[in-house]
Amino acid sequence: MKIYSFKDLSKEKVNELCARIAEDDNMVISRVESILSTVKSQGDSALISYAEEFDKVKLSALFIEQEQLAEMAKQIPLPVKNAIDIAYQNIYKFHEAQLKTEAKIETMPGVNCWRETRAIEKVGLYIPGGTAVLPSTFLMLGIPAKIAGCKEIIVCSPPQSDGKINTYIAYVSTLLNIKKVYLVGGAQAVGAMAFGTQTVPKVDKIFGPGNRYVTEAKKKVQNIVAIDMPAGPSEVLIIADETANPAFIAADLLAQAEHGVDSQAILVATNQKIINDTLIEIEQQLIELPRKEIASKAMNNSYVIYADTLAEAMEFSNSYAPEHLILATNNFESLIPAIINAGSVFLGNLTPESAGDYASGTNHTLPTSGFAKAFSGVSVDTFLKKITFQHLSAAGLKNIGATVEILAKAEGLTAHKNAITIRLKAQNGR
Repeated sequence: MKIYSFKDLSKEKVNELCARIAEDDNMVISRVESILSTVKSQGDSALISYAEEFDKVKLSALFIEQEQLAEMAKQIPLPVKNAIDIAYQNIYKFHEAQLKTEAKIETMPGVNCWRETRAIEKVGLYIPGGTAVLPSTFLMLGIPAKIAGCKEIIVCSPPQSDGKINTYIAYVSTLLNIKKVYLVGGAQAVGAMAFGTQTVPKVDKIFGPGNRYVTEAKKKVQNIVAIDMPAGPSEVLIIADETANPAFIAADLLAQAEHGVDSQAILVATNQKIINDTLIEIEQQLIELPRKEIASKAMNNSYVIYADTLAEAMEFSNSYAPEHLILATNNFESLIPAIINAGSVFLGNLTPESAGDYASGTNHTLPTSGFAKAFSGVSVDTFLKKITFQHLSAAGLKNIGATVEILAKAEGLTAHKNAITIRLKAQNGR
């Protein structure tokens, strides 16, 4: 990992460190455009062809139905089943509290305004497969969709080499009462849900994290379908001072790095000994990891910044806008008000990102690549629409009428003015 000193970083260098630009971005864009075009024109046949090309499996069917999912779910090991059940309960509890009914507001006598929520009817959930199977992501997307009341939940996940899905995914599907899981991964899954094929229904909004191809595909289809956010390669930024534990920091950095070679794990520390000890810990812990090759490549893509103060560390963090922010310090309370841009925050030395990834209750589908400056993580609200209502009584029409007439006339929109005037005349019997 390269080490930088914050005071020596120019504004241009900070922007470069925060850019997350890969050398082959243009290749990814070109490939995704080709995949989306092919899925749009060829439908199911393209999905079957891409499964053979990318997943190395010949599919006889593009989905697994509920009955087979239930049978597959019975094979799940009991400890994993129990852990998923606990995670389900915690995630459900946290997200259920997000449902709120807003009060009606009388903005002036007789003028009542309010908002009501309605679930998005058809949503598409992308559950990554690739180098790691992620039932946790299924929970993070499926639970808020269920709480919101979405009528139709379409689930896409890459097939395994046997043409099926992992028993963990199957078990989560039974918890969520999912009718089918479509065996489609990558950018082609995004295309299938955006355009619709002979088998995969078109949805109103697409949710879920993925690799750079999935993220680019979501960006490309935004003109025809809504997306939750651009959520690409995972990332963590850790702010640490002398009260931090180097072994904990190293474990958190590697936890992020093992997601994929394009993940980023960044340490911003105010203590040089903490930095040195953490780098030693990384080497020691890396040796024991089954995914050490992946994690090692990701760490080579990551870096360390030495900052003189926690305020400097937070300044860089807000510029970077991390998906995950860990405050590895006993002084985390004082830093909370300074956090402006972050997807999810983990406070103190005993709160690893892994807790939020799996079972604390918060959602792990979060904005990456700096999008935390403008996007929130997935919540129940992400699956809802807010519809505004207003009602004018006779008194309300009289009270607001002149204001609307004057403003409409000022804008030169006479019909707008007349819509008020004609009602006022009718009300006055003229």
